Amino acid sequence: MKLARVALLAALLLAGPAIAQTPVARSTGQTLYLPIYSHVWHGDLDSRGEPAKALVSVSVSIRNTDPVRAIRVTSAQYFDTDGKRLREYLASPRTVQPMATFELFIPRSDDTGGSGANFVIVWKSDAPASPPIVEGFHANLPAGRSIAFTTSARPIPPE
Repeated sequence: MKLARVALLAALLLAGPAIAQTPVARSTGQTLYLPIYSHVWHGDLDSRGEPAKALVSVSVSIRNTDPVRAIRVTSAQYFDTDGKRLREYLASPRTVQPMATFELFIPRSDDTGGSGANFVIVWKSDAPASPPIVEGFHANLPAGRSIAFTTSARPIPPE
């Protein structure tokens, strides 16, 4: 019985890297959905029936994973919890060179997005390129009580 569990564990550990290395299809562009949190609710409910609210800053990282082709980020629209478009973060398209990173920042003091905020990010390329990795790094790092976590973008299928 113990040998069977060891064999199963070994098989799962060996299969993990193979699954993680599934090739990603090259693309000439995508629309990506990135969940963002202006704040996180936590703790117990207070006398008004609300949980505590911790504000976080957000660094949005758009990483061009293609070693030879540049990509263009053509739009980065920020939406609040209710789906209301708050603003476009790009005045004009931004070229991200091969293996480079383009970043957007939302300060901790900006809680307009709410706990269900999101970005819709559009990128394009003149020739098929490796899709970028797009993540949100959320942080509130005061001494003694820190919060830090990431979110990852997902492609939105074309209509």
